[in-house]
Amino acid sequence: MSENISRKTGFLLINVGTPDSPQVPDVRNYLKEFLSDPRVIDIAFWARWILLYLFILPFRPKKSAHAYSSIWTPRGSPLLYHGQDLAAGLQKSLGSQSVVELAMRYGNPSIESTLEKFNRLDLDRIVVVPLFPQYSAAATGTALEKVMQFYSKAWNVPSLEFIEPFYDQPGFYKAFAAVAKPYLENFRPDHVLFSYHGLPERHMKKSDTSQTHCFQTETCCDKIDATNRFCYRAQCYATSRSLVSELNLSPGTFSSSFQSRLGRTPWIKPYTDVVLTTLAQKGIRRLAVLCPAFVADCLETLEEIGMRAKHDWVAAGGEDLILVPSLNAHPAWIEGLSQIVTRSAR
Repeated sequence: MSENISRKTGFLLINVGTPDSPQVPDVRNYLKEFLSDPRVIDIAFWARWILLYLFILPFRPKKSAHAYSSIWTPRGSPLLYHGQDLAAGLQKSLGSQSVVELAMRYGNPSIESTLEKFNRLDLDRIVVVPLFPQYSAAATGTALEKVMQFYSKAWNVPSLEFIEPFYDQPGFYKAFAAVAKPYLENFRPDHVLFSYHGLPERHMKKSDTSQTHCFQTETCCDKIDATNRFCYRAQCYATSRSLVSELNLSPGTFSSSFQSRLGRTPWIKPYTDVVLTTLAQKGIRRLAVLCPAFVADCLETLEEIGMRAKHDWVAAGGEDLILVPSLNAHPAWIEGLSQIVTRSAR
């Protein structure tokens, strides 16, 4: 696709981040940076400080370090090396007029260090690619904010372009279906669960530009229009609809849920752990789980679903559960992402 890029262009792929190692000090540093972000824990500064320093950081790093240790590999963090492989594949696809780099919103390689590298290359423009299919202020928003903060202090500001959430782009959902199909055909599940990362309900309400739409009806997420175009929940359901169609799933054989909730405030429902129990009680025995909010396998997919959820599923009476791998650096995803980013970067 190099012929599609006419100017020297830097492509900045951004994911959430990962600790430098699964050791407690590194995990603590990562959690401190991550959870200090007011877009992640969007409460008053003093309340966030108390929550973080009195209730989270004294206890959670040890537990999280154990979880990270269970997925760590000789290459390091799966989120990091899958992202590096994706960047290398996209670089090859886009050609010599492009420079593709991976950065993390929290941890390393940082957004700042990567943009400094771009500055030294005298690029004509930079295309920022948040690797979050569905928009959320806690992921997409904070990544874009970090980029803009960097350039707000720069004397020379290059042309900047931002790739929009690609939850409904064929390059994304067709690639996810291409990864999933062989697993589903081999495993032959009774049910397919689309498990997305959760968010507090208040995040959806704050994204409602009209302040009259979100959670007002049971069908508020059935379509996306001007009032809910930033709604993470609505975009997740749109992704599910696309995948259901692409995978040709029959009615009643699939559902969507939300995982990884934290704290006591209401998060998006239904909760994945509750859905697992409900499905097992209904007689579902073989469950396949896809996590379409993640383009790379990470702690939330490999450990939370592939290990803990599988254990809970069997304990609840299920027979077997498989985690369908994420997109990672699958050739279909490299091709799909190439299509997404070159649509504007010509």
